[in-house]
Amino acid sequence: MMNKTLAVAGLSLLMTTAAFAQNKKVTVYTTAENTDLKLAKTATVEFKHMGQPLETQVCVFVEPGKTFQTYMGVGAAITDASAETFAKLSKPQQERLLKAYFDKEEGIGYSIIRTNINSCDFSSDQYTYVKEGDKALSSFSIEHDLKYKIPMIKKATAAAGGKVRFFASPWSPPAWMKDNNNMMQGGKLKPEYFQSWANYYTKFIKAYEKEGMPVWGISVQNEPMAKQRWESCIFTAEEERDFVKNYLGPTMHKAGYAAKKIIAWDHNRDLIYQRAQTYFNDPAAAKYIWGIGFHWYENWSGGDNMYDNVRKVYESFPNKNIFFTEGCVEKFDYARINDWALGERYGRSMINDFNNGMVGFTDWNLVLDETGGPNHALNFCFAPVHGNLQQDQLIFTNAYYYIGHFSKFIANGAKRVSASASRSQLLTTAFKNGDGKTVVIVMNQANTSIPYYLWIDGKAAEITALPRSMSTLIF
Repeated sequence: MMNKTLAVAGLSLLMTTAAFAQNKKVTVYTTAENTDLKLAKTATVEFKHMGQPLETQVCVFVEPGKTFQTYMGVGAAITDASAETFAKLSKPQQERLLKAYFDKEEGIGYSIIRTNINSCDFSSDQYTYVKEGDKALSSFSIEHDLKYKIPMIKKATAAAGGKVRFFASPWSPPAWMKDNNNMMQGGKLKPEYFQSWANYYTKFIKAYEKEGMPVWGISVQNEPMAKQRWESCIFTAEEERDFVKNYLGPTMHKAGYAAKKIIAWDHNRDLIYQRAQTYFNDPAAAKYIWGIGFHWYENWSGGDNMYDNVRKVYESFPNKNIFFTEGCVEKFDYARINDWALGERYGRSMINDFNNGMVGFTDWNLVLDETGGPNHALNFCFAPVHGNLQQDQLIFTNAYYYIGHFSKFIANGAKRVSASASRSQLLTTAFKNGDGKTVVIVMNQANTSIPYYLWIDGKAAEITALPRSMSTLIF
């Protein structure tokens, strides 16, 4: 039996090596600062024999045979703000935006959409779907969303070929369900409304699916440890665990929604491991939770240094999914619209988080206006694309192109494979698509060009990373 297993493994290795030998060309796509290159095809290079590299030779090492988590896609949120901005653009600009985001050939191929349940900061007004004091939820209606959000979500889904993972997150229950009687400033859900609030999610799913939009999943609570001046609600890890275990999970199953994904946490990397322990070490709660969602806002000093917390969750709970549910560059300033650091924030985050076990990435607002809004809490932020409504123009920041280096080339269902760089200025991750092609992402953080070798099993292709650039290599 052992000899047969070894023989099969040897044959597989020979087949992989043979396939590699037949496909010696690497196609390079690049986005670079101070150039016109934006997801542009910049080179086709060949693998040649190299053997042992010298320490003076910069290399990106890839081993396509070492596989890890399955990639499930990239997308963004269609908030009230995004949908309102979209509605105020002309039809040609609307079509251009949808194609740019959701078309895999002419755009960057988004396949995930998030939206808000009830209002959030990126809403022009504060609203819920029920009337004051309606514990039975008999007045539940999504009529508010029919004006902007639902039409845009439908058009985006169509632009994506009819297939997206659509999930929704609440920022706050109605004020009368909370102990501070306020949708804003944190507060907690009153125990007497636990069941009503659990029913609220199923009412939302039923209403949206009646409009023809299948709901893939929900998160329990957006940022459950943040007391904000906008819609927010506090859950400790134990409170969230018990709400899922005793109310939300059973209610979803009873309503026929057992297949819908429940995402816990939906907040920053700082507490992600503590939250994961609390949920997943309780089998009664863990059975309902598909995975853990996270954001990137924990580093108040501006540094990105908590990626290891994601890895710890991946190592400790390998059967659960780790899903990036929100991130954006805050404090909008129109003077920074061309700042190269906008895209680099995405590049660093996505490469590091994928390498630490993340399965998918959801940006925050798909599009915002020229003020970084609308936002009723005056919490204006950047999006990868802004709509200048005064001039009916779309402004594509370099963040759009940096994200596109992942979403355009990595196919849903791809497996992450082993990749590492021999210099800290280069960040890299890699995936193997279902068609056998390997996709390698290389980000150069330096202000100078860096010649390097893409090295695989003793063969190497010589490539140059332009200053402050992102590249996708496909072979």
